[in-house]
Amino acid sequence: MYELIDKYIDKLMTSKPDMPLWNIESIRAGKKPVWNYIDGCMMSSLIEMYKTTKDEKYINFVKSFVDYYVFDDGTIRGYEPEKYSTDDICESRILFDLYELTGEEKYSKAIELTYTQVKNQPRTKEGNFWHKKIYPNQVWLDGLYMAQPFYTRYQTLRNKRQYADIVKQFKNVFDIMYDKNAHLYYHGYDSTKSIFWANKETGLSKNFWLRSIGWYTVGLVDVLDFMDEQLYDEYHTIKEIFKKTIDGILEYQDKDSKMFWQVPNFPHKEGNYLETSGSSMIAYAILKGVRLEALPERYRQIGIDIFNGICNKYLSEKNGDLNLGGICLVAGLGPENKPNRDGSYEYYISEPVVENDAKGVGPLIMAYTEMKKLEA
Repeated sequence: MYELIDKYIDKLMTSKPDMPLWNIESIRAGKKPVWNYIDGCMMSSLIEMYKTTKDEKYINFVKSFVDYYVFDDGTIRGYEPEKYSTDDICESRILFDLYELTGEEKYSKAIELTYTQVKNQPRTKEGNFWHKKIYPNQVWLDGLYMAQPFYTRYQTLRNKRQYADIVKQFKNVFDIMYDKNAHLYYHGYDSTKSIFWANKETGLSKNFWLRSIGWYTVGLVDVLDFMDEQLYDEYHTIKEIFKKTIDGILEYQDKDSKMFWQVPNFPHKEGNYLETSGSSMIAYAILKGVRLEALPERYRQIGIDIFNGICNKYLSEKNGDLNLGGICLVAGLGPENKPNRDGSYEYYISEPVVENDAKGVGPLIMAYTEMKKLEA
């Protein structure tokens, strides 16, 4: 199976930076190339493949891809900081690796450009980043993954180590968006409690969505990885939230496939399905969490079983060619001109299910790198 996965990654690396095979949303919409979290997810996974295998083909591909976007003066093709989208911060995390590996100043300049957005990002009254300018006063679980690992890595590598703001944003999400009875997080929160999808008393969206929980979980474990562990109180707070988050979602694990459902708390309900991207994120987070000693050793087999369950159910091979299925293409909340995106169960199961999108492929490769580390 591993050999086939390697071949599958090689196939994806035949992509061109202006229209990558894994960015199904861009392909379907015919969008112009922009700096985006979907490509960022894929680039992060390929950098981890390089770190794990030391095979130069991975880093060479990432550098070639990124160099299409990052110019010598540090500006980035298709990146508009004034949109204040946390999604657009995500891909910039790979710039730290490229700068460390090459010493090229354009990557450092692009890091600083991205950090100007972090410094100026609008916030809710509780202090959390707005998800995007077009989603004012809203926190989505996805946004913690999109912004906080970059923010944390900047603080560590630029010798700031001011983690209190980062920790507070995760703690706010735990305090506000975590259901203490279900042990799951709601997808979104509107601090004004006024948007159409929000509960008028709590500001919370209606349901739990697997991939948003997956993004949040990966955000936590990646922040742990990038944080200076010597600052123990802040590190310990993230570690504690991470374990509670993992334990909560594991209550909803499918016993047969070891995967998780698109809407986790309604297994087997009509239209619901076992979803690849969120399951892959949880597998990666668990395996990495054990490696970082943020989870006890007994969790390792749980992560292995989830990874194998995804491969068994959704990784199909035909004439030596692999495809990864079961990936929810996209889901969100609003804005006002998209009333169908209302956070209902019916909405989450209505979005397209696709193959080979990086929101599923990237996390599976990330989990794969953790599996390969077990062999080392």
